[in-house]
Amino acid sequence: MFQWVTEMVAAGGLWGVFALMVLENLFPPIPSELIMAASGFAAARGQMSLPWLIVFAVAGTVVGNIVWYELGRWLGVERFRPLVARYGKWFAVEEEDLDRATGLLRRWGPFAICIGRMFPGVRTLISVPAGMVGIRRGVFYLWTALGSAVWLTFLALAGYFLEEHYDKVEGWVEPLAWVVVGVAVGGYAAHLIFAFRRARRRRQG
Repeated sequence: MFQWVTEMVAAGGLWGVFALMVLENLFPPIPSELIMAASGFAAARGQMSLPWLIVFAVAGTVVGNIVWYELGRWLGVERFRPLVARYGKWFAVEEEDLDRATGLLRRWGPFAICIGRMFPGVRTLISVPAGMVGIRRGVFYLWTALGSAVWLTFLALAGYFLEEHYDKVEGWVEPLAWVVVGVAVGGYAAHLIFAFRRARRRRQG
């Protein structure tokens, strides 16, 4: 799988990386860890520029989060919460998650946006309350870009240096890629199962 993802990324080029990172931030089960590692691997093989890869990946991340931020800002807490209650489970977001992210944001401010970029699920979820509590656009974009740049650079460099030693590690790279995808898909499936069970209990109670 890792080789296939690498070839797909290389074929799509920088704009392909940009599009994948936009999708990763709109739909969390698509793992940025695999996308960026494969992209760094392709860069090491001369199929794209490593610095530009990071620039396009960060840009895609910011664009993907703008959608959530602007949605939260436009709807506000009162109008957004009913939507989360009804449709949030399909995007791995529930009311409890929203409350936790809002509390984290109120406590730590823009720093929470930056640190949140490095944690799956949180990195997308934090954008919604950032819009709802009215954090300024410039502040949100800046801290999102900074946090994303640190995390995505790390992932890209991991893939980049992996290529130099691929002959030594190819035996576990492929299984690891499947594990990453399996964990992402399995986590999303488990989330849906528990979300529907909780919704059923609420209706019955």
